[in-house]
Amino acid sequence: MPVDSHIHSLEQRHQELEGKLEILQTSPSVNDCEITDLKRQKLLLKDRIEQLRAEFALS
Repeated sequence: MPVDSHIHSLEQRHQELEGKLEILQTSPSVNDCEITDLKRQKLLLKDRIEQLRAEFALS
C-alpha cells in the first residue's frame, strides 16, 4: 500500500473517531472512559500520520 493512501485511510479513521467523540460528548449518558479511549485513539492516529509524513518527506 503506498504511503499516501495509508495516510489517507488513517485520516479517515481519525475523522470517524472525531464524529463518534462529538456524539458521545453531547449524549446525556456520557461514558468518561469511552471518551478518554477515543481521544487516546485519535492522538495515536495523529502521531502515526505525522510520523509517516515525516518519513515520506525524507525519502
